[in-house]
Amino acid sequence: MTFLLELKQHLKLFYSKFDTYIIPVLKFLLAMAVFFTINGQIGFMEKAAGPAVSLLLALLCAFLPVNMIAVFGALLICLHAFALSIEVFAMAAGLLFIMYALYFRVAPGYGYVLAITPLAFFLDIPYVVPLVMGLLGGPVCAVPVACGTIVYYLIFYMKNNTTMLTNPESEEMASRLTYLVENILNNKTVLLTILVFAVTLMIVYAIRRMSMDYAWYLAIGAGAVVNVVLFLIGSLVMSISIEILPLVLGTLVSLVIAMAVEFFVFSVDYSRTEYTQFEDDEYYYYVKAIPKMSIAIPEKKVKKISSGGRNTRRRR
Repeated sequence: MTFLLELKQHLKLFYSKFDTYIIPVLKFLLAMAVFFTINGQIGFMEKAAGPAVSLLLALLCAFLPVNMIAVFGALLICLHAFALSIEVFAMAAGLLFIMYALYFRVAPGYGYVLAITPLAFFLDIPYVVPLVMGLLGGPVCAVPVACGTIVYYLIFYMKNNTTMLTNPESEEMASRLTYLVENILNNKTVLLTILVFAVTLMIVYAIRRMSMDYAWYLAIGAGAVVNVVLFLIGSLVMSISIEILPLVLGTLVSLVIAMAVEFFVFSVDYSRTEYTQFEDDEYYYYVKAIPKMSIAIPEKKVKKISSGGRNTRRRR
């Protein structure tokens, strides 16, 4: 535990000194991951799928607001959709426009959530997003999480149904649009995932704000259990086939990641909890104070010993 606390303090000091450089680097890395993932999954337009395009866009995102990662990602998706067919492009562009209009209206400060959510799906740990955002954010985070979920399924269906979506026969135009609507907007799996993530995020947020001891740990545990239970119940009610083993394993991995986030962001010492109360003319106040875990890092002092004076005396 001492080693981890020292590591946490070192990271905080390092970030406070070099945050001017760290933030652009982190945005560059996140943008690289997003753009290379999109091009790797649906790189239908060869000119847009080249590494040079991803690098250039990532460099721009390093010095622009984080929301531009989501905007450039949406543009890449539209370009690859256009390479499939005009119907796919119209559907993707219209869907992304509506989602982003809602996102920028409700939760414009959580662009990184919108970018990270599809990546978590591709890494098979999407359940970490509602757990972590319930700790770090609030109910409004359900909007970018839902938008990121739809973006993932849009990419997923574009990748796995290329043959059907590129059918050149004109009579297939209506069926292609119907297929996209049914598999993205009216898809029971998409709706269930969005609903479960929203409920899990709300539960984690509500519990971690309680004043009881170990509230953050209880919030993470409750969120993990609710996530699994709701997916199982939803699969039965909506007649959806869900693989139980990946669900449980992904939730466990997400729980471990959420615990790590809790340690490096919160990590309080409940054994040193203090209670106090005071009053004014209208209210009585009861305060519970829990100190954060911290450790003093010893500063290394280098003492320079000069032997010049001793040599001078000997010469005299």
